[in-house]
Amino acid sequence: MALRIYGVAIDMLRMLRPVMERIGRKDPSLGDQMRRAAMSVPLNLNEGAYSQGRNERARWHTAMGSAAEVRACLDVAEALGYVENVDDEMRNTLNHIIGTLHRLTRR
Repeated sequence: MALRIYGVAIDMLRMLRPVMERIGRKDPSLGDQMRRAAMSVPLNLNEGAYSQGRNERARWHTAMGSAAEVRACLDVAEALGYVENVDDEMRNTLNHIIGTLHRLTRR
């Protein structure tokens, strides 16, 4: 089953790329953690779309947790002054991904 949210997750990566690079220059550890979490979202989304039963939901839960981790990385980077005022569109996209995955895991 192809998921439309997969395309949204790929777009999220494109939006995050310059922010992840900026964060990585200030804090390589946080930048790496954010990059791994961000990549996990579409990878687990796509894996879940072609899985069945518990594996399907497990992958979607992982993608949802990774999206929430990306959001937390942005919050931490903003609080530490690595970036200023994270773009609302980026936060809205993350919230959209998390909300969609929350609904998918509850059906």
